Amino acid sequence: MINLDAHAPSGPLAEKWNRHRNEMKLVNPSNKRKFKILVVGTGLAGGSAAATLAELGYNVEAFCYQDSPRRAHSIAAQGGINAAKNYQNDGDSVYRLFYDTIKGGDFRARESNVYRLAQVSNAIIDHCAAQGVPFAREYGGLLDNRSFGGAQVSRTFYARGQTGQQLLLGAYASLIRQIGRGAVKMHSRSEMQELVLVDGVARGIVTRDLVTGKIESHVGDAVVLATGGYGNLYFLSTMAAGCNVTAAYRAYKKGAAFANPCYVQIHPTCIPITGDHQSKLTLMSESLRNDGRIWVPKKVGDKRAPNDIPEDERDYYLERKYPSYGNLAPRDISSRSAKEVCDEGRGVGEAGRGVYLDFADSIKRLGVETIKERYGNLFDMYFKITAEDGYKIPMRIYPATHYTMGGLWVDYNLMSNVPGLHVIGEANFSDHGANRLGASALMQGLADGYFILPYTMGHWLATAKLPKVSTDRPEFKQAEAEVDGKVKKLLSLKGKRTVKSFHRDLGKIMWEYCGMGRNDAGLKKALELIPPLREEFWKNITVPGAGEDLNTELERAGRVADYFEFAELLVYDALERKESCGSHFREESQTSEGEAKRDDENYCHVSAWEFTGVGQRPNLHKEPLAFETVQLGQRSYK
Repeated sequence: MINLDAHAPSGPLAEKWNRHRNEMKLVNPSNKRKFKILVVGTGLAGGSAAATLAELGYNVEAFCYQDSPRRAHSIAAQGGINAAKNYQNDGDSVYRLFYDTIKGGDFRARESNVYRLAQVSNAIIDHCAAQGVPFAREYGGLLDNRSFGGAQVSRTFYARGQTGQQLLLGAYASLIRQIGRGAVKMHSRSEMQELVLVDGVARGIVTRDLVTGKIESHVGDAVVLATGGYGNLYFLSTMAAGCNVTAAYRAYKKGAAFANPCYVQIHPTCIPITGDHQSKLTLMSESLRNDGRIWVPKKVGDKRAPNDIPEDERDYYLERKYPSYGNLAPRDISSRSAKEVCDEGRGVGEAGRGVYLDFADSIKRLGVETIKERYGNLFDMYFKITAEDGYKIPMRIYPATHYTMGGLWVDYNLMSNVPGLHVIGEANFSDHGANRLGASALMQGLADGYFILPYTMGHWLATAKLPKVSTDRPEFKQAEAEVDGKVKKLLSLKGKRTVKSFHRDLGKIMWEYCGMGRNDAGLKKALELIPPLREEFWKNITVPGAGEDLNTELERAGRVADYFEFAELLVYDALERKESCGSHFREESQTSEGEAKRDDENYCHVSAWEFTGVGQRPNLHKEPLAFETVQLGQRSYK
């Protein structure tokens, strides 16, 4: 039976975390070295967790499929990280950050988790600044801030358009120090293939060395998954090509509940698709919407060059529809609005799937040097990809699959319903609800890794009675055999199609029927199309090479095989949730003005799914969401 007890502390919201920390059990410093913790993933969440746990005295083994933790996808985050410092003296506070996050997520997240996130946000900035992260500073020496979507204050700390990279280097420096002193054993080019349970408790993992093909078991007293999101299910996304759902999905198949998989964020500010030759899309930071104005021609089919279209023939549609927030409306709303104007025939670019992001007014007001100082590397990146100068010609942007708010279900202590299995960062579902506000992913990853898991992990280890186990147990041998069998099966297939071609076809199904707009007929159509394509995949793919060498096609095949199974789970969740909330927009459920229409009476809950077999409808479990501090209401940014 799946138990969805969130274990949220009692008492006033602002006191829950402090009270909980005071009541948690502790591990004596001299006893911490007796415990081993396995951390899978070394991005911001996993890297900060591994470094902090090791510094506390635990033995840590960390795993990543890249050649170095420095290559984790966290490096791609551009715009910034939120915190309630109120340096601008513009009315920010911990409560306002909490409320904006709850509202931005369309009231589909736990109050207790989100408030804790806002509470620890200020400590994250202090910690990272002490590490040497080169945050931008204003003239007086204080750290500078800028605004992001879904907020009316400036609370986003940034390092030009390289915030993720700089934060990751800070976490990596802490991690590499612990590797150097022997407290962390690092396994690079090593991909998790199975979670191992002993007597129902997560006690290890099975990995495959991506260079030699060696399959190995690793045992520990707790397992931490920090493996990111599943946006690459859609084939074209802003995520690195290697990002995948495998670790989380394999844990789901071993009994971990998967929560809210249908909450997939579509980012409004990406370079548009140019053709089938593409294997990924490029994100242009939401921070650009601070100084860039978004518009399309008022006239359908207007193909004039943007600088030839006079001001009175332009539709600044976000400023028109959402005057209070304008170009900084939340991502889900901005993305749907872009799709609407393109569907009307007013999109720009050759395919008509784009809108303009125009900096002419800001350059006139602030000067080109100021814009270069704030966003220079982003303009350089745009030029390299499009051969267009964004300082002189408006950028062209269009929505694309980005972050995933769904993930493995966790309680207040960041532990899944499988005892001993902790899940942090984007791999869990906990803090963002149905839509993530910009600059909150970096905040959550570092909050989980630096300031939350190190406390809650100690409580688990101090209270759990964990017998000594070894990799000689049958549970490990069985898992190794399953991994070996799957590798051999993939290599035995000598069909006529590449893995990539199947992945592209699956992505088209998902984007068409379970993308920005979803409806009952389309979701049912997706459930009809996915199984036969999956069946053909297992008959007609070709995986060249061997299993004992570096074989990127074999890696891709294993990940895409999991996507074929996971896709059905996502569609089932979208079909079951017959309301519109955040990024999940059911076309049957909208207001007269075309906005998302929630159904709090029937869907104010977390949907947590239990695996029942490949191709079988999973079992649905519900965690009710109670709002004691904020009042449920129609989300409005007008």
